[in-house]
Amino acid sequence: MKRRAFINSGLTSLCVLPMLSFTSLENENPAWLIEWIKIHDKALPNFKSNKITHSSNKYVGGYFDGDEIPSPHSTAGFIAKASMLFACEESDFYNSKDVLKDIEAASKALLKFQHSDGTIDLLSTNFHSTPDTAFVLENIIPSYKFLLKSKVKGSENAIENLKSFIKNAGEALIVGGVHTPNHRWVVSAALTKVNELFPDQRYLDRADQWLAEHIDIDPDGQFTEKSTNSYSPIVDRALIDMAIGLNKPELYDAVRKNLAMSLFYIHPNGEVVTEASNRQDRGSIDFMYKYYYCYRYMALLDNSGEMAAACRLIEKTCTPQQLAGYLTNFLENPALLKDLPASKALPTSYAKAFPYSGVVRIRRGVWDCTLLSENAAWLTFHNGNAVLQAMRISGSFFGKGQFQTEKIEQIGDTWVLSKSLEGPYYQPHEKDKISPDGDLSKMPRSLRKKSEIQTLQTTVKVKEIYAGIEVEIEMSGTDNVPVSMELIFRAGGTFAGVNEYTKRENAYLFSGQKASYTVGKDVISFGPGRIEHKGVQLRGALPAMEAPTVYLTGTTPFKHTLNLS
Repeated sequence: MKRRAFINSGLTSLCVLPMLSFTSLENENPAWLIEWIKIHDKALPNFKSNKITHSSNKYVGGYFDGDEIPSPHSTAGFIAKASMLFACEESDFYNSKDVLKDIEAASKALLKFQHSDGTIDLLSTNFHSTPDTAFVLENIIPSYKFLLKSKVKGSENAIENLKSFIKNAGEALIVGGVHTPNHRWVVSAALTKVNELFPDQRYLDRADQWLAEHIDIDPDGQFTEKSTNSYSPIVDRALIDMAIGLNKPELYDAVRKNLAMSLFYIHPNGEVVTEASNRQDRGSIDFMYKYYYCYRYMALLDNSGEMAAACRLIEKTCTPQQLAGYLTNFLENPALLKDLPASKALPTSYAKAFPYSGVVRIRRGVWDCTLLSENAAWLTFHNGNAVLQAMRISGSFFGKGQFQTEKIEQIGDTWVLSKSLEGPYYQPHEKDKISPDGDLSKMPRSLRKKSEIQTLQTTVKVKEIYAGIEVEIEMSGTDNVPVSMELIFRAGGTFAGVNEYTKRENAYLFSGQKASYTVGKDVISFGPGRIEHKGVQLRGALPAMEAPTVYLTGTTPFKHTLNLS
């Protein structure tokens, strides 16, 4: 399909992007976009095995999820992919009568999933869910547009079904509540999109009601949930949609801030830092492709070399299958096909604190280190694809000796993490605090006097050395407390200089001067080690992770310096 032909098909979303001017509109779509279309062509038949075909099933024509439960999300996913390909000339399924028949059946089933209040269920957790209805509209609204503009005879029933679903969902969006901060913006973006199709002041009023709470972005440039691998890019996309549809360009400011901050959350191999998230993506392993649309949109809007460089990095480090997930956006908005501006160098050498997020990022070319507050896995170290995914330390101190710091302080060239613990004993209640019936619930421990108070002070100091970092750990206070330190590596590499601990799976003891972990051509060297006992899993410590773990052990007073490079 030529760009001019697609633009003339009438997708109105282009009219709200005057800042993205068109050049060479008669050119064919670029080869990479054609590749994306073919990726979706190959994927569409995979839905067939999950299609609900038995006529006795209420949701016949819809689709099962992976657990063979009829699912509005799986059904909407099919409609989205099938409608997009049905309307795309380069697709093998362009104007396919069989595909149109399946779309119509699926759209009929989708209406059966929808409750009378306009909502759907997320069957794994949320019922009569306004936010999940909004998420599904991300698929259904483009599907409606694609079918409407295709003007193919026989598509009328599917179009009417989707129109009914969208308008019913709009009623839910006007009144429904949310669970999490990002839901406000997903719902508001959906309201914006519904209003573009079926203008109604109630949609705009509800979006404004959510927006009156202000965008929850901190001075670091991070959203409340700190969800770098899930919800931050979702919020960025939602804000872009609202900025366009509500004519509120001021909403771009939060997107700019988050995308600029995220440039410092990229590991040298292109992965995104996730350990500071307070959502389910915490500690997940993934690349930056979920930000691709946002970086590309803002690169073109602002003529930004840094945003363009981020796009090119994502293209280099992510697969075409991952990027093809944004095909709908590019078909809706051909302005995104414009060539990116020239790249400006991305930050690759820095030591930068994000105090509101509780994160310090240190990167020097091919290696980087992340320090984290409020996290038992308070340090990570990457050298290419060799990854120390967590450093942890604990003491068997009254069942609460797992170390994590409340804050990270910079003192000169050193980053300091610390934690103080008390382990008290308790005296008998004074007479006036004793309940006559002896009911302990009426005599809380907080009213007892403390005695024999034991203490444990942990201080971690981190500073840069040549080609790496030095970590100095000191634990003091009560003497003879067993200490266990964990170096938890990502699976897939090989160790040298450590000894396998046969009593535990994935466990290694390190007592020598130097050891290493190698993944392909990438190596992390570390040392020296220390083994004073074999109590690697202490009472009150977090359970071992399912990953290759090197242990160092000792007792308090404990002081040890470990180098990573």
